[in-house]
Amino acid sequence: MKNTALTDIHKKLGAKLVPFAGYNMPVQYEGVNAEHETVRKSVGVFDVSHMGEFLIEGDNALELIQKVTSNDASKLKIGDAQYSCMPNETGGIVDDLICYRIKDKTYLLVVNASNIDKDWNWISKYNKNFGAKMRNLSEDYSLLAIQGPKAVEAMQSLTSEDLSAIKFYTFKIADFAGIDNVIISATGYTGSGGFEIYCKNEEVEQIWNNVFEAGKDFGIKPIGLAARDTLRLEMGYCLYGNDIDDTTSPIEAGLGWITKFTKDFVNAKNLKKQKEEGVTRKLIGFELDERGVPRHGYDIVDENGTKIGTVTSGTMSPSLKKGIGMGYVSTPYAKKGSKIYIQIRKKQIPATVVRPPFYKG
Repeated sequence: MKNTALTDIHKKLGAKLVPFAGYNMPVQYEGVNAEHETVRKSVGVFDVSHMGEFLIEGDNALELIQKVTSNDASKLKIGDAQYSCMPNETGGIVDDLICYRIKDKTYLLVVNASNIDKDWNWISKYNKNFGAKMRNLSEDYSLLAIQGPKAVEAMQSLTSEDLSAIKFYTFKIADFAGIDNVIISATGYTGSGGFEIYCKNEEVEQIWNNVFEAGKDFGIKPIGLAARDTLRLEMGYCLYGNDIDDTTSPIEAGLGWITKFTKDFVNAKNLKKQKEEGVTRKLIGFELDERGVPRHGYDIVDENGTKIGTVTSGTMSPSLKKGIGMGYVSTPYAKKGSKIYIQIRKKQIPATVVRPPFYKG
């Protein structure tokens, strides 16, 4: 198992560590619900250094990114970030990612930890036609997500940059916590505001310590991956490997908004046909009408008990105090307000199709 540069600190803080994407990662410290509430009400810090970072540079960098990703990266100005995905050749998704335009011909792709090797090989295969310079920085860089409504106020003393001016899906390269030239971005995965810090591994411990010192009067706490999952699910954000994967198309997954047919990209022709003709299943959000906890892999059935889909993510929402989830269902059942049933052990629990986010803040 790989460790992040902060693993020893997590151990000292009493974190429960679990294997995740080849890394020893903190899943929780004091408990999921308490950590979830910290992020919703004050400020929490996630070590997400297991994520992958690829630097794509050169004259053909944009052309390569345009070919392998679904969104239109030509719209990015320097300082912009963009959510996107990489479609595969058979209609599924290689990975979802964030693309940052760092300089005129320099882009940073941030990919999921479990897909680093797969993504690198996939982009490299297409780069044979473009010759862009590619660098895999994944093992050299750390990433902290400082999330919550008090994050900006708590951290402002650590930088000369106006944190409140870093709007959603933009970033600055600035000083932070005594370190120069870190990326401060606002692409949060929790729905409660805040920002992320990208820095070199040897810098992250100093940043972590200064962050917790600056946040001590704001109720700052370290947060594990379990609360990260409940937070993102309350927002209806997809998790790769659960809600999207190599077999789910961006159109089925409700990601048509990041699938731009004004350009040529891998499998664009077939995905455009899907968008025009419709799909047989769709990713939905649902709330249970009765007590119960939906889980990944549970069947979704109709009123007669006939299977119509599968739960991809589910939990007891700490904010809403009810069971919520996402899953794929046959298209006729995907309309908002539709009644469906979740097979939880031997019971069929009624649920209502809703449009995420579940948590409105």
